[in-house]
Amino acid sequence: MIARKPDASRAPAAQRAGPGGMPWSHIHWLTVLAAQGSFSAAARRLQVSKAAMSMHIAELERIAGVALVLRTTRSVQLTEAGRQLVDAAASAFAQIEQGFDGVKDLATTPRGLLRVTAPVAFARQQLVPRLPRFLGAHPQVRIELDLSDRLVPLAQEGFDLAIRHSAGAPDTHVAWKLCTTRAILAASPGYLERYGTPKTPEDLAHHACLHYPRPRDALVWHLVPRRRAAEAPPVSVAVTGAFAANNSEALRDAALGGLGIALLPDFSAHAALADGSLVRVLAAWNPVGTFADQILAIRPYSAHVPRAVQAFVVYLREAFAGGFPLPERLATGGGR
Repeated sequence: MIARKPDASRAPAAQRAGPGGMPWSHIHWLTVLAAQGSFSAAARRLQVSKAAMSMHIAELERIAGVALVLRTTRSVQLTEAGRQLVDAAASAFAQIEQGFDGVKDLATTPRGLLRVTAPVAFARQQLVPRLPRFLGAHPQVRIELDLSDRLVPLAQEGFDLAIRHSAGAPDTHVAWKLCTTRAILAASPGYLERYGTPKTPEDLAHHACLHYPRPRDALVWHLVPRRRAAEAPPVSVAVTGAFAANNSEALRDAALGGLGIALLPDFSAHAALADGSLVRVLAAWNPVGTFADQILAIRPYSAHVPRAVQAFVVYLREAFAGGFPLPERLATGGGR
């Protein structure tokens, strides 16, 4: 007869309990069940069988002497006792996970999966082209990138880092400034040949202006002189145009197609200005009030920052330190 190795999932509950007889693993499985919402999903998350999952919860209920789960054919819900136990255990398991992450991070080499979220246009145009060098230098790091202009809750959705075109970060988060950025006006040479080049901000009222949609009927662009006195108010101009989009890459492409003058962040216009396919308009003026003036890397505050996150932030700060300088030969234009 061949001796079989004992199956831990079939051992009596008392043998699987922690010090003092406390069924720690059972409680952890209950917290996973609460998060996943079904026995099948929880079993996949824990990489165990559905039968083992069900048996652990049943044993925990027997030890506790009270029902913890309301079972249905499609999902599970916690009883009041089950919710109370999960809520009480959540912070302890989070602390254990954080401590274990710290132990893993004692290795000198950054490793593991980084989940990053970034705005669509910035990620496509600026972030993704810079990733090969980082991943080549850190072969044990993997990056999963979410392209979204939605301001997602980082901790809730499991992101390690967010790249944001933002004026600041919530008080519960830590932010690293990657670079400054600014808004510019640009149009294709063909458009300017057909319709003329604005000389003053007021001239924009007579042009097709490509803009972000706004919840109000009247769209106003605000511009200030680049060398204005501190007390000088901005010049506000009501503009109109046949095309609007909530993505700077789409606005840039519309401008490349000759549809009008686009208000863009410098990182979207940079390459097109460099190759001459777009020309800067009213370069002596700075549009204000539409975009933030910095790019940030943001993560929820925690006492421990994984080494891979640290390495990625250091790399991003170096990669974007110079910002997006505009070509000097194109940085002149209509002014006062």
